[in-house]
Amino acid sequence: MSKPDQRLQDEGSRLQVVAAGATAGLISRFVVAPLDVVKIRLQLQTHSLSDPLTHVDLRGSPIYKGTIGTFRHIVANEGVTALWKGNVPAEMLYVAYASVQFTTYRSSTMLLRRVFGDEETGQTRLPKSAESFISGASAGAAATAATYPLDLLRTRFAAQGNDRVYASLRRAVRDIARDEGVPGFFRGLAPALGQIVPFMGIFFAVYESARLPLGQLELPWGTGDATAGVMASIVAKTGVFPLDLVRKRIQVQGPTRSRYVHKNIPEYAGGTVATVRRILEREGVRGLYRGLTVGLIKAAPASAVTMWTYERVLNFLISKGEKNGA
Repeated sequence: MSKPDQRLQDEGSRLQVVAAGATAGLISRFVVAPLDVVKIRLQLQTHSLSDPLTHVDLRGSPIYKGTIGTFRHIVANEGVTALWKGNVPAEMLYVAYASVQFTTYRSSTMLLRRVFGDEETGQTRLPKSAESFISGASAGAAATAATYPLDLLRTRFAAQGNDRVYASLRRAVRDIARDEGVPGFFRGLAPALGQIVPFMGIFFAVYESARLPLGQLELPWGTGDATAGVMASIVAKTGVFPLDLVRKRIQVQGPTRSRYVHKNIPEYAGGTVATVRRILEREGVRGLYRGLTVGLIKAAPASAVTMWTYERVLNFLISKGEKNGA
């Protein structure tokens, strides 16, 4: 655990931050991969088991009901390994994303302190919460833009049923480049940025505010760092979830739209706002929150594992560096 008087952005060299962030992302992704596949399947579903009127145009699409029911359906029809569909691009995504995220967070904080620092006192004139928010938002935006093609590939592979749209990662890259061009790799980037900037800003602000006081408590269920990560993730995830759903719907647009496990995915044109309006018209407000439950369930272990692993790997690297330098 970090020392009580330390803040996340104060710790470690740039190389140590990159290594710790990459390790945290890799481990976290593998742990939550099945939950991510279930969430994506529910987000792409436009029909409901409880509403027979939506079953008119299924075209052979499955009807998922709830988190546990979706798990069972996927395993029964596609096998256990289907819960890790898209895991290769997802692992690449999480490693790259975490590395860019933590590095940018630290660099942004140092820049803010140079710009708003008081030379006489050595303290920044920005409130700590504002500093964390700006650094977190900058880190999220930079990481999202840099790794977005991997995110799109992850979604498309997770959306595949038994009838494979892409035979391999290489084929997927080749087919998208040939049929959709470079813009095809960035479908849904606008809602992704609209989602990640407030998400990461809120997440780091809540996390940094909560982890120091919680770190001083003896909690029966785990460390204060992990608890702060869970709290921050739940608050941020709920606020931006509709944009996450819109991003997933737009990511599977294009010439392969009707070939995924849900073959009745509507065609969305006109950008983020138009997609939100279309979903509201056809599915109501509830349609914007499909998969929220499993999304929140996923957010808790993912954030806890990421932050817990990051801090311990970083502290290990720092202590090792100090020993080598002694």
